Amino acid sequence: MKNYIKKPVKIQAVKWTGDNLKEISDFMNIDNLEISGNDLLAITINTLEGDHLASNGDYIIKGIKGEFYPCKPDIFEKTYYTEEEYAKLNNV
Repeated sequence: MKNYIKKPVKIQAVKWTGDNLKEISDFMNIDNLEISGNDLLAITINTLEGDHLASNGDYIIKGIKGEFYPCKPDIFEKTYYTEEEYAKLNNV
């Protein structure tokens, strides 16, 4: 078995706060995002694998092929650096 390291890829993302629907709509270039009727203020994200709910606090990521998908905050923070953090770590 071989070990592999994920290649660094710059992505764009917006954190869903429950009150920034316009920001996310603009980011995704969509006029009609659906808000779920539950107390989590979830929104429906149409992904390549079908519809997924993004709960309050999730990040909406724009993938390398222009696709969008939600990501839980704990996974996002373990997977991605800000550009500033990456530059400091790599002396860029």
